[in-house]
Amino acid sequence: MTHTVQTPDGRSLELHEGGDPSGLPVIIHHGTPSSGLPYATWETPGIRLIGFDRAGYGGSTRKPGRSIADAAADVEAIADALELDRFATWGISGGGPHALACVALCGDRLTAAASLAGVAPWDAEGLDYLAGMGEENVKEFDLVLAGEEALRPAVERDRVHMLETSAAQIQGVFASLLGAADQAVLTGVLAEWICEAHNHGLESTGDGWIDDDLAFVADWGFDLGAIGRPVLILQGGDDRFVPRSHGEWLAAHVSGNEARIDDADGHLTLIENRVREVHEWLLAHS
Repeated sequence: MTHTVQTPDGRSLELHEGGDPSGLPVIIHHGTPSSGLPYATWETPGIRLIGFDRAGYGGSTRKPGRSIADAAADVEAIADALELDRFATWGISGGGPHALACVALCGDRLTAAASLAGVAPWDAEGLDYLAGMGEENVKEFDLVLAGEEALRPAVERDRVHMLETSAAQIQGVFASLLGAADQAVLTGVLAEWICEAHNHGLESTGDGWIDDDLAFVADWGFDLGAIGRPVLILQGGDDRFVPRSHGEWLAAHVSGNEARIDDADGHLTLIENRVREVHEWLLAHS
């Protein structure tokens, strides 16, 4: 089911719901770039899936200059519109920081959160941010640091390229980012879903992608060390999108977290194989 809700500042957020309608609501923060379309294999008994297009993606209105912390207000607006008494949340990759913002800033009805291969803050002390990232990501962050004027032409070029890419061609788009584990899973249904999610999120504009990138290197707007609710951190050791060191840094700095870092995993393997595990953890902590 796809529908929209309104935020207090007059924007629209597009939601994509699935799973068990009577289960624990779990709000999903998609990666960068992507959209809120849930992946069929994520369906878990007792879980109501609520994906949403982050501001500027898909059917959601842009919020120029948004911070990572701003995700919390949008999630509160979703919870209000859906009349949720309690809910949990998780985010993958670029969605990870947004899930952490919610567990830091949302009200008490948010019970727990998980970050799957989430990036660490740009200014994270002691972290070599780009070490171990694939060439595509390193080049992208060089443009991010130069600002929106430098970043936009590259994002719009890559957006058009992604829209023209079929599931059979998707491995070529991510060539420098795929370790052996991710190469093995990026086929079939997963490749088709990634293309579908990208196509929905980027159909009209690259604004959401640009705003995500700029928010990653700015002040996130909340204190990772002051989070007072359960947090699960998942990270693969063979991840070239978001290297293992990011997960290790988060595990050392997010208060009260449980970390699961597995060298057998990459980045995309978390999407394919670990989300039901996350849902079971969220059920146990909600």
